[in-house]
Amino acid sequence: MNGDAFWDTAALILILIGALLCLVAAIGLLRFHDVPTRLHAATKPQVLGLVLIALAVAISVRSWPAIGMLVAIVLMQFATAPLSAHIIGRQAYRNHTLDEDSLLVDELADAQSSDNDD
Repeated sequence: MNGDAFWDTAALILILIGALLCLVAAIGLLRFHDVPTRLHAATKPQVLGLVLIALAVAISVRSWPAIGMLVAIVLMQFATAPLSAHIIGRQAYRNHTLDEDSLLVDELADAQSSDNDD
Protein backbone atom coordinates (compact mmCIF):
# COMPACT_ATOMS: atom_id res chain seq x y z
CA MET A 1 0.00 0.00 0.00
CA ASN A 2 1.57 3.29 -1.05
CA GLY A 3 1.45 6.52 1.01
CA ASP A 4 -1.53 8.14 -0.74
CA ALA A 5 -3.70 5.05 -0.39
CA PHE A 6 -2.86 4.84 3.30
CA TRP A 7 -3.85 8.47 3.95
CA ASP A 8 -7.00 8.12 1.87
CA THR A 9 -7.99 5.03 3.85
CA ALA A 10 -7.28 6.83 7.13
CA ALA A 11 -9.43 9.77 6.00
CA LEU A 12 -12.24 7.40 5.01
CA ILE A 13 -12.17 5.68 8.40
CA LEU A 14 -12.14 9.01 10.24
CA ILE A 15 -15.10 10.31 8.22
CA LEU A 16 -17.02 7.10 8.89
CA ILE A 17 -16.39 7.26 12.65
CA GLY A 18 -17.21 10.99 12.73
CA ALA A 19 -20.44 10.45 10.82
CA LEU A 20 -21.43 7.62 13.17
CA LEU A 21 -20.81 9.88 16.17
CA CYS A 22 -22.98 12.60 14.64
CA LEU A 23 -25.68 9.98 14.01
CA VAL A 24 -25.45 8.85 17.64
CA ALA A 25 -25.89 12.49 18.72
CA ALA A 26 -29.02 12.82 16.59
CA ILE A 27 -30.47 9.57 17.91
CA GLY A 28 -29.71 10.69 21.46
CA LEU A 29 -31.62 13.91 20.91
CA LEU A 30 -34.64 11.92 19.83
CA ARG A 31 -34.52 9.16 22.43
CA PHE A 32 -33.53 10.93 25.65
CA HIS A 33 -36.37 12.37 27.67
CA ASP A 34 -34.90 15.23 29.71
CA VAL A 35 -32.85 18.34 28.99
CA PRO A 36 -29.50 17.39 30.62
CA THR A 37 -29.23 14.09 28.79
CA ARG A 38 -30.27 15.71 25.52
CA LEU A 39 -27.64 18.41 26.01
CA HIS A 40 -25.02 15.75 26.61
CA ALA A 41 -26.06 13.96 23.43
CA ALA A 42 -26.08 17.21 21.48
CA THR A 43 -22.61 18.36 22.52
CA LYS A 44 -20.22 15.51 23.30
CA PRO A 45 -20.50 13.07 20.37
CA GLN A 46 -21.40 15.79 17.88
CA VAL A 47 -18.28 17.84 18.64
CA LEU A 48 -16.04 14.77 18.56
CA GLY A 49 -17.64 13.71 15.28
CA LEU A 50 -16.98 17.14 13.79
CA VAL A 51 -13.35 17.03 14.93
CA LEU A 52 -12.83 13.62 13.32
CA ILE A 53 -14.46 14.75 10.08
CA ALA A 54 -12.35 17.93 10.03
CA LEU A 55 -9.22 15.85 10.64
CA ALA A 56 -10.19 13.55 7.77
CA VAL A 57 -10.71 16.51 5.45
CA ALA A 58 -7.34 17.95 6.50
CA ILE A 59 -5.65 14.62 5.76
CA SER A 60 -7.40 14.37 2.44
CA VAL A 61 -6.89 17.94 1.21
CA ARG A 62 -3.36 18.56 2.59
CA SER A 63 -3.55 22.31 2.02
CA TRP A 64 -2.49 24.84 4.65
CA PRO A 65 -5.31 27.33 3.92
CA ALA A 66 -7.88 24.53 4.18
CA ILE A 67 -6.30 23.27 7.41
CA GLY A 68 -6.41 26.81 8.82
CA MET A 69 -10.10 27.06 8.01
CA LEU A 70 -10.77 23.65 9.58
CA VAL A 71 -8.92 24.67 12.74
CA ALA A 72 -11.05 27.83 12.93
CA ILE A 73 -14.24 25.77 12.50
CA VAL A 74 -13.24 23.32 15.23
CA LEU A 75 -12.26 26.13 17.62
CA MET A 76 -15.59 27.86 17.05
CA GLN A 77 -17.38 24.60 17.77
CA PHE A 78 -15.35 24.13 20.96
CA ALA A 79 -16.30 27.64 22.04
CA THR A 80 -19.99 27.65 21.16
CA ALA A 81 -21.20 24.12 22.01
CA PRO A 82 -20.54 24.29 25.77
CA LEU A 83 -21.83 27.84 26.03
CA SER A 84 -25.07 27.11 24.22
CA ALA A 85 -25.57 23.92 26.25
CA HIS A 86 -25.02 25.88 29.47
CA ILE A 87 -27.51 28.56 28.48
CA ILE A 88 -30.14 26.01 27.43
CA GLY A 89 -29.65 24.00 30.63
CA ARG A 90 -29.87 27.10 32.80
CA GLN A 91 -33.07 28.21 31.09
CA ALA A 92 -34.59 24.75 31.47
CA TYR A 93 -33.76 24.89 35.17
CA ARG A 94 -35.39 28.31 35.53
CA ASN A 95 -38.52 27.16 33.65
CA HIS A 96 -38.72 24.00 35.80
CA THR A 97 -38.72 21.79 32.71
CA LEU A 98 -36.05 19.51 34.20
CA ASP A 99 -36.78 16.16 35.74
CA GLU A 100 -35.68 17.33 39.18
CA ASP A 101 -35.98 13.83 40.65
CA SER A 102 -33.14 12.70 38.39
CA LEU A 103 -30.73 15.32 39.80
CA LEU A 104 -28.38 13.85 42.38
CA VAL A 105 -27.08 17.22 43.54
CA ASP A 106 -28.77 20.55 42.89
CA GLU A 107 -25.90 23.00 43.32
CA LEU A 108 -27.79 25.85 41.68
CA ALA A 109 -30.63 25.64 44.23
CA ASP A 110 -28.06 25.76 47.04
CA ALA A 111 -26.41 28.82 45.48
CA GLN A 112 -29.74 30.58 44.94
CA SER A 113 -30.92 29.90 48.49
CA SER A 114 -27.68 31.32 49.92
CA ASP A 115 -28.09 34.42 47.75
CA ASN A 116 -31.63 34.93 49.05
CA ASP A 117 -30.47 34.60 52.65
CA ASP A 118 -28.05 37.53 52.33
